Amino acid sequence: MKADYYWRIVRAGCVAVVVMIAVFPLVWMVRTSVAGADSVILDGLSPIPSSFDLGNFERAWMLAGLGTAMFNGAVVCIAILAIQLLTCVPAAYAFAKLRFRGRDAVFMVVVACLLIPTQATALPLFLGISAVGLSDTLVALIIPFASSAFGLFLLRQHMSTIPDVLLEAARVDGLRTPSILWRVVVPASGPAIATFAVLSIFVHWNDYLWPLMVARDPALRTPPLALAVFQQAEIGLDFGALAAGAVIITAPIVVLFLIAQRRFVAGIAGGEIPG
Repeated sequence: MKADYYWRIVRAGCVAVVVMIAVFPLVWMVRTSVAGADSVILDGLSPIPSSFDLGNFERAWMLAGLGTAMFNGAVVCIAILAIQLLTCVPAAYAFAKLRFRGRDAVFMVVVACLLIPTQATALPLFLGISAVGLSDTLVALIIPFASSAFGLFLLRQHMSTIPDVLLEAARVDGLRTPSILWRVVVPASGPAIATFAVLSIFVHWNDYLWPLMVARDPALRTPPLALAVFQQAEIGLDFGALAAGAVIITAPIVVLFLIAQRRFVAGIAGGEIPG
């Protein structure tokens, strides 16, 4: 019993250390966002700044143009997610429940795509986008992500757990494949879809490399690209405003995760979590 007790203390301690390491950058970002210019550097690791400057948020909003940048980011993320769901959901259903020649081989190709880093395809995609004259447009920020190998894989794995008898019952009731997909499979795959939606929005909201390549027009800046203005020589390194901007653009993602947390965890766990 004692060994069990001590083991639980050790596990709790390890979890506490990991949580502190994970949370520290977020706490420090919030602390810097409200600190005065002198406090950012001179206070060292003090958790509470010696002076406060809420004007950091105003400077971040105005100098970085965060209003336009966050609107662009929302449009891009929602458009990408909508197109990805339209392509990944039917494809995942086909790989999970339909029988056709070469299905497993094609799915292995999809899985292999997960091994290719996005940086490796960025230059060919940029050349293609430029060749068709779509550079410096919102379309250029959306089209390259019209599908997702990860999303297809995640949804396929979840749909594979749906009992075949449920689909057979739907066919007996007279439903065709499209109706079975949208009226039976999609509702049953809600947690997996919610998980993929949160991850997709998180990735593309924070994407920096691709917008940097194709969105040279300031009017097309996305949130991470907008914050890069504080690294320009004419403005200088304004750490307080930079941290305030980071807080502003992080807040919607945190709120989204808190709203979708239950389904997100259920999707990762592979099923619904009891109430």
